Amino acid sequence: CSGIQVSADLMRNSGYALLISLVIQLVATYGSKLLFRRWPREKASVASYAMIVSNSSFIGIPVAEAIYSHLGVLYTAIFQIPIRFTMWSAGLALFTNVSRKETIKKVVTHPCIIACEVGFVLMVLGVTLSGFVGNTVSALSKCTGPLAMLVIGAILADADLKQLFEKKTLIFCFLRLIAFPLLVYAALYLLKLDSTITGIAVILTAMPGGSTTAILAQKYGADAEYGAALVFASTLLSIVTIPLLSLLL
Repeated sequence: CSGIQVSADLMRNSGYALLISLVIQLVATYGSKLLFRRWPREKASVASYAMIVSNSSFIGIPVAEAIYSHLGVLYTAIFQIPIRFTMWSAGLALFTNVSRKETIKKVVTHPCIIACEVGFVLMVLGVTLSGFVGNTVSALSKCTGPLAMLVIGAILADADLKQLFEKKTLIFCFLRLIAFPLLVYAALYLLKLDSTITGIAVILTAMPGGSTTAILAQKYGADAEYGAALVFASTLLSIVTIPLLSLLL
C-alpha cells in the first residue's frame, strides 16, 4: 500500500469497508437460504456457497487495483476478512458439520488475513518496504492476475457444458452478478458513503462464484459438476457484467 497517506478519513473508510463487508456476508448467508430453499438439496448447498463466497480475491484484487489503484487493493484486503470468516463457517456448514474451534483456527491462520493484518500495521506505522524486500513484494503482487487466470482455467476445464444454460444456472448468475451488486449499490448510494468504498463494495459483490465451490462440493459429496458449471458460467458472464457495473459507478 505504498503511496497511501494514513489519515482520519482513511481509517474511517477502512472501518466502513469492514462493516459493509460483514453486512453483505450476512445478507448473502441468510438470503441464499431463502432464495434456494426449493432447489434440490445438492444444488441448493452449492448455489448458496457460491453466493456467500465470491471470487473476490483472485479476480477482485486485480480489478480493484486497475480501477482504484493501491487504495482499491487496501479496501479489498479489508473486505476479505468477513468473507474468509463466513467461508469457513456458514459456507463450509452447507456441506458438513463445522467445529467452532476449527473455524476460528482457519480464519486466524489464513494467509489472506495474516497478510492483511501485517500490511495494515506497516501502513499505520509508515514503514516502507524498499530494496530487495520491496521489489520482491511488488513482483509477487503482479503475479495475482495471471495466477488467477490459471486457477480459474483449471476449474473451468471440469465444467459440464450441458449445465451452463440450465434455468437454475442462469438464475444464479443473474442473482450473483446483477441483482445482488445492484442491491448493494442502491443501499450505499442512499447512505451517501465515500464513492471509492461504494465502488469497491459493488465490484466485489459482483464477482463470480468462488473457485472453491466445486472443490468443496467434490470433497463433501455435493453436486461438484454443478458447482463447476456455476463458476464457469458466472466467470464467463462477469466479463460483460463487471465492465457494465464499472461504467455505472
